[in-house]
Amino acid sequence: MVIPEKRDQAADRAKKGRRGGRPVATRDDKTPESYLAGLHLRASMIWIRDLTQTTS
Repeated sequence: MVIPEKRDQAADRAKKGRRGGRPVATRDDKTPESYLAGLHLRASMIWIRDLTQTTS
């Protein structure tokens, strides 16, 4: 008998090969705080990219 968690882990490993190693949003990643942190991170990346393009 296969333990459900082990089956899920095996499925996750199989999917990882198809996805090319991109991260997957887990339950912990779907909180409002982590979503907002992701928005801030992406906004800062765009801001820094634009800042470096205008100064060069």
